[in-house]
Amino acid sequence: MKWPLSKKMETSLLTCVIHKSEQITMYCADHSQLCCSKCFELYHRLCLQVTQAARGKSTSFKNLSFRTENTLSQMKQCQTYQEDRMMSLKVSYKEHERLIVDGLRVNIISYLRECETSTVNTTHEHMQYPISEMREGIKNLLADFEKSTIKEKKEELNLIQAPLKVLINSCIRLHYELFHLHVAIPKVLGKELSFIASKKCLENIQQSDIFLKENFPNHVFTVNGKSVHNVKMPSDSEACWITAVCALPNGQVLVADTFNKKVKLLSQQYRVVSHLDVRDEPPDMCLITPTEVAVAVHDEVQFITVSQSQLAKSRKLKLQHYCTGIAHNQGDLYICSGTALYKFTLSGELVCRLYEDSSADLTVIKCAVSPTGDKLYITSYQQHKLLTLARDGTLLATFTDPALCGPSGLHVTPVGQVLVCGRQSYTVLQVGWEGQSKLTMLATREDGVWRPWSVCYCSTTSSIIVGLYRDDNILVFRVE
Repeated sequence: MKWPLSKKMETSLLTCVIHKSEQITMYCADHSQLCCSKCFELYHRLCLQVTQAARGKSTSFKNLSFRTENTLSQMKQCQTYQEDRMMSLKVSYKEHERLIVDGLRVNIISYLRECETSTVNTTHEHMQYPISEMREGIKNLLADFEKSTIKEKKEELNLIQAPLKVLINSCIRLHYELFHLHVAIPKVLGKELSFIASKKCLENIQQSDIFLKENFPNHVFTVNGKSVHNVKMPSDSEACWITAVCALPNGQVLVADTFNKKVKLLSQQYRVVSHLDVRDEPPDMCLITPTEVAVAVHDEVQFITVSQSQLAKSRKLKLQHYCTGIAHNQGDLYICSGTALYKFTLSGELVCRLYEDSSADLTVIKCAVSPTGDKLYITSYQQHKLLTLARDGTLLATFTDPALCGPSGLHVTPVGQVLVCGRQSYTVLQVGWEGQSKLTMLATREDGVWRPWSVCYCSTTSSIIVGLYRDDNILVFRVE
């Protein structure tokens, strides 16, 4: 970012997008387009508001920077989403292939048994021909299988993946072009080139927005099944209150049980296999690495590691305030105090206070971060709001809905889907990534959701796990 603007980038900024051999010299306000001399002759001769591009007034850098970072983040999320779709297709086809192979194996075993039965009373000298025939039969079975089935399935997979590869390449190209404009703009501030750079950036944002609307709608979860699992231990003296849920990449799940002052490790079948006692009630926790979580415990953060289905305590961070919620993204810790959101380093150094609302209690209770770190989400329990902030704490959106009363648990999936619980409305909602719209009601009281307090999406099992207040069970909803 500190390097001066390169001659190559300067040339790129001045080059007309349509006529690559021409330089931009004009701006048509009628069409909001930058023009070269050829563009003017072909498309803008009759336009009334064509001026010299060098005289144009560039867009506010702060506003443009926010818009650019937001679009870059969405492009990255779109790329991740399309890559996940490709991986999912590969996995499903591999599973289909395995089933086909298993079917072939059954056929071969059946064929061998049939041959064995027919030759059991045959003398050795009379078996040579049947064995040769048997080998030939098996060889034909394998050849037919390879030609007709596996090859056909691979071709089918390639056909389905082809448009996804095009989308991924488009994401990479648009992200690349916009990112370089984003880097260039602060370097041309105050120069004649700044107007051209800001207009090109806006044009790229518009192109990206059109692409995103067509190819990356908010993917809405569909619930297709539910199961209930008891997580109470014989040593628990109280009913469970599951205030936080973390899904590990291996399919295991960690839950924070506040009333019993425990962190429990659940197997892939949601049975308690290990636990740790903590010194106070743990209101929240978040994943740091695939094998480590940070647990909020009163006025400190307790790090816990998972190894071979066992939990172990490691270091602690001491805080100057109570901790009600915690989230992690790219080496930064975000901690809620009940009325404020703070940013810390992983070593415990306070970076800044990002947001504060002291108008009531529990205005900043839980937090979550988008995958690219450009958006922060916080739940305001007393005010029945979900707030969306920029990475610097600027308020971007406020979401309220009759279906979201007493918002508590909050989670953002790896591709940016936002899940939130309404403790007083007995609901689990999916909200748009922009934090302004309700996409769907995932579960209600009729589905067994009673005073939900925590929620988490497990991509390994494609399920949404909900923790409840004063209830020994967790709810697991299978989703697509």
